[in-house]
Amino acid sequence: MMTKEIKKQWLQNYKTAPDQLAKMSKINGLISAFNANIDAVIKLSGKDIEKLIHDFKIDQKQILSKNITTINTKEDAFRGLLKCFTKGIAEEWLIEDKEIFQWLQNNLGYDKLQMGGQGGIVANVMAVCGVNNVFVHCASLGEEQASLFLDLPNLVSVDENGTVNKAKNIKRSNDIPLIHWIIEFDKGDKITVDGTAFTCPKSNRFIATYDPLNFILHIDETFASCLSNESINYDYIILSGYQMLQQELSDKTLGTDRIDASIKTLEKWVNSNKNHVLHLEMASTQDVIIRKNLLDNLATKVDSLGFNERELIDILEVISEDDLAKECIENTNSVNLFKGMQKIFEYTNCPRLQLHMFGLYVTLQQKSFKVTPKQNLDGMQLAAVIAAAKAGTGAIDDYETLLWAKDLEVSDVGLNELQALSNLVEADSDIKTLMKTGIVSNDKYDLIAIPTILIDKPKTLVGMGDTISSISLVGAR
Repeated sequence: MMTKEIKKQWLQNYKTAPDQLAKMSKINGLISAFNANIDAVIKLSGKDIEKLIHDFKIDQKQILSKNITTINTKEDAFRGLLKCFTKGIAEEWLIEDKEIFQWLQNNLGYDKLQMGGQGGIVANVMAVCGVNNVFVHCASLGEEQASLFLDLPNLVSVDENGTVNKAKNIKRSNDIPLIHWIIEFDKGDKITVDGTAFTCPKSNRFIATYDPLNFILHIDETFASCLSNESINYDYIILSGYQMLQQELSDKTLGTDRIDASIKTLEKWVNSNKNHVLHLEMASTQDVIIRKNLLDNLATKVDSLGFNERELIDILEVISEDDLAKECIENTNSVNLFKGMQKIFEYTNCPRLQLHMFGLYVTLQQKSFKVTPKQNLDGMQLAAVIAAAKAGTGAIDDYETLLWAKDLEVSDVGLNELQALSNLVEADSDIKTLMKTGIVSNDKYDLIAIPTILIDKPKTLVGMGDTISSISLVGAR
């Protein structure tokens, strides 16, 4: 079948998206936990940075020193910024000194505030899609954080008195703002520090983060207790935020202990409402001990696990699949990544795995999984449409925008990856179904894969993976 005919077939396949979106209003409820924060975005030119250094009498020689990757002084903040500016790289440094956080808050400012953290992003997405009663957990929910939630009656959280209210209206007076400064800069810009001139080789960003609660996976006990009540009805629990943990935490506790504490909370939620699907979004978990613990102690308990290409490779590296991980790094394609999915499938025995890679989404699930392959296909197609709408318009804050991309064709990149995957999994079969229907089933598993819609010049890619994973699952009705 020629590419033109295949694209026509997938355009027809994607016609289910509007109906799938409408079905999301029939979902009783969803918990999005655990991380929400404030992203303060600001673009600085080389001249802007030079002016800040001059105005605040920053020691320029200290800015040029090395071997520090945390922020305890004003100089540290500018050191991290200069490193990323001069190398065109992205790094995130933690602000460990509260006074420096307050200094940045008073003097750096921002161009805009936006929702940060997978938990907060997923909550906004689920609410605008029409899910009834989206319960969002916030380690801190002061006025600034509350302002970033959509003004929707179905998007709720718990105030300090244990009362469920619209998230946007909750202002827990004693909660501190958890701010991730995202400082952007442009390729070709120039800066001079201590007499040395630098040119930025690539547009990128430096992130300075003050988030003492999410970095220890703090769980608000009032929220946790409220959601353990059997009168609270929900069909899904979407988990994220574990990637911020390190094994040795600033409060002298262990990251693995925080995982154990979260599992106890989850057990209470699960026991109070057994009709649910529990999904873990893996995210980029840098601490190897934390990553391995999550796989062994949480991924084995959830119904669904989501990841992108890099996160899949990270998982392979901690389950002793080093050769396959290396192969995936050298040739990051659907064939190698599917081989990796199979290894993770065997290791965790998790009923459902979903990979979102560039141009292609792939779901691998057990034959007994509670969502059928066709339902999964429809959910993934809806996710692809909404993700394209987000990339193309820059925001999906209203219902009307969600289907902006519903009539766009799938990408050549995705079709090529789908064809390669088809050649692998259907090599011994006379019946070839994957390219046309996106579904292959055998006696071991169901495989669902779809080519996605790609936007040439996306206005945003922030939170794209969280959007894809959550809608693929929750939109599968």
